[in-house]
Amino acid sequence: MDIKIKNAVISVYDKTGLVELAKSLDEMGVSIYSTGGTAKTLENVGIPVIKIAEYTGFPEILDGRVKSLHPKIHGGILARRDNENHIVQLKENSISPFDMVIINLYPFEKVIKKEGVSTEEAIENIDIGGPSMLRSAAKNYPFVCVIPDPGFYEIVLAELKIKGSISFETRKRLAMAVFEKTAYYDSLISGYFHNVIVAKGAGKYPDTVSVYFKKKQELRYGENPHQSAVFYTSPEINVTGVSTANKLHGKELSFNNILDIESAAEIVKEFDKPACSVIKHTNPCGAAASTTLKQAFLDAWDGDPVSAFGSIIGFNRILDKPTSEEIVKAGFVECIIAPWYEEDALNMLKEKKNLRILETGKMCREEVYDYDMKRVIGGILIQERDLDDFKIEDLKVVTDKKVSDDELKSLLFAWKVVKHVKSNAIVLAQGTKTVGVGAGQMSRVDAAFMAFSKAKDRTRGSVLASDAFFPEPDAVQLAAENDITAIIQPGGSVKDEEVIKACNDAGIGMVFTGFRHFKH
Repeated sequence: MDIKIKNAVISVYDKTGLVELAKSLDEMGVSIYSTGGTAKTLENVGIPVIKIAEYTGFPEILDGRVKSLHPKIHGGILARRDNENHIVQLKENSISPFDMVIINLYPFEKVIKKEGVSTEEAIENIDIGGPSMLRSAAKNYPFVCVIPDPGFYEIVLAELKIKGSISFETRKRLAMAVFEKTAYYDSLISGYFHNVIVAKGAGKYPDTVSVYFKKKQELRYGENPHQSAVFYTSPEINVTGVSTANKLHGKELSFNNILDIESAAEIVKEFDKPACSVIKHTNPCGAAASTTLKQAFLDAWDGDPVSAFGSIIGFNRILDKPTSEEIVKAGFVECIIAPWYEEDALNMLKEKKNLRILETGKMCREEVYDYDMKRVIGGILIQERDLDDFKIEDLKVVTDKKVSDDELKSLLFAWKVVKHVKSNAIVLAQGTKTVGVGAGQMSRVDAAFMAFSKAKDRTRGSVLASDAFFPEPDAVQLAAENDITAIIQPGGSVKDEEVIKACNDAGIGMVFTGFRHFKH
């Protein structure tokens, strides 16, 4: 059933398109009821307005906190037009039935993103009357057209101009948009207060969790062509990475690209020196830190140049021309993510038509409160992000052979990389570059086999990092056969003594961190 529009309530914070919309409604003979700043804006351009305070007989009070919370407003919105008793009550109480409600909300999301925003300012930007009217109108969509965003003005006006009325399907679609918007708005508020409470030392995990994201882009497909997919992001979490990066060039990102780019950025954030990661299927086939970005790239690419074909590359410094020249020479690359790009470097990379180029701004290892979430069918697992680690003074050398300063430097580099490799994980490093990575194996010794296979003849003099303890000495024996000089691992196995003995027998130094980094 289509409805004609006779009376409309308009109260908007974002006044984009407001005057044009109101002029059109006025020309169609619609009576406009409005509050505060909205009424003033319309009156200033000569559009007649019935002020809500005059209509209700009750003034705006409490510095505008109470304006539209009145039975003459909500009664006019919520009354069912097919209910005789409702219509009688409207007449008995001199309530006008409202056919259209146009509301947008205080900018809570924008306010809480401001640097140094106080809790008091955030609270004053929690809209009360707006969501109430939106929800009332959406609940009564069979009889009321609700418009929650300027983006819908054109659609509604076009329908009114063509038909002189609004269809049931349009009203239902707008009602759905309202409930999406108010749910998102409430999730921002609950998320903000949860973060404030956690910052004051209260519990991290509430009884219920509101997880709400905005659609950023539709994807061509998911992990496979037969799966549809969309990328959603959470604007309330201010992080550096693929969710907030700007795409400067290239084809649209794919589902797999986004996962790999996230992995690439997270690795290079670990390092203070210029660093590069080369990612395939969320695992590093190479990673390095060096004195220059160019050398970091060359070392990372050299980690496994065969696997690097079609990779995603991450950098933690401005991408310069010398590094871009090496990227172009290296071979096929899917995506690059970096804080910034020198103009010459960017122009050179843009010559590759399909190369996706993303810019993040300054990269930092975020300490903001955020969840790490993993979905299971019918549920979700929530944990803290893996941002903690051992303190250097807590490292424990457990073997007869001590580790040299150079070995320790290399071990710490390998430890930072292995944290980002799917478990079971082994990383081999020479200096501050990887030479072999074993990822995602069902046994630790298999991960070691893979890493040594990748490293080939580069194992001599390398160090080894393991993301968790060795359940058996077999991987250590394999390390001895491949001339590994030092190992870093968490320790904590019931067979630690056997593992330490295997190291002592082989003359390998071993360091315990007391800290593991499983990544599933």
